[in-house]
Amino acid sequence: MRLLVAEFDSVLAEFLKAHFQQENFSVHLIAHSDELVTLPENISFDLVLLDTNFPGLSVGEPPSGFLRRWPEACLILLSAEKAVGEKVRGLNAGADDFVVKPFAIDELVARSKAVLRRRNRVAQEVFSLEDLQVNRVSHQVRRGGRTIELSPKEYALLEFLLRNPGHPVPRNTIIEEVWQMPQHTVTNVVDVYVNYLRRKIDAGSNHPLIRTVRGVGYQIGGNHCGS
Repeated sequence: MRLLVAEFDSVLAEFLKAHFQQENFSVHLIAHSDELVTLPENISFDLVLLDTNFPGLSVGEPPSGFLRRWPEACLILLSAEKAVGEKVRGLNAGADDFVVKPFAIDELVARSKAVLRRRNRVAQEVFSLEDLQVNRVSHQVRRGGRTIELSPKEYALLEFLLRNPGHPVPRNTIIEEVWQMPQHTVTNVVDVYVNYLRRKIDAGSNHPLIRTVRGVGYQIGGNHCGS
């Protein structure tokens, strides 16, 4: 699961990042609404934790910009305000939950998982791309009726590519999102795992799905020229 933490308190933000990473979330931090424009257009999140006093947001409907950018993401508001009116405004504006500071981290993690479960009940459970099918619940992968066994990291890479079908995904973005390493880490791990995936996904097919986009990274599906 991919989590965006919009929190100006850097100590709290790092605390949340550490705990959610332990729960196998991929976490991205921003400290001001201006940073939204620096995020890649094709990046998406499953969950957003948003401080109601987040710098740069207008008063009144704090979640609106985030909901427009990621309409399918779950949104939990974090606030030091205990007034019922504040909670009602946030929930009416589209938030899935409202958590008052200070909070117990175990409770926040449990609430986060609860809203994700509720959302996932109605979300798309299966990615389909041509003759490839990936079940997000069971992690079963099939192509042309053939079951494909993937390692956990191979599956994570495949699902990330499938979240951006037909669009090139930069290597540094894959490094950060799938391996949770700094973008500029020097490693060939992405290329190695893409080759693993190609052997399993594209083996025996006359129509390869995974393509190299020279000078950028990798893409699944679409008609972009590559190799």
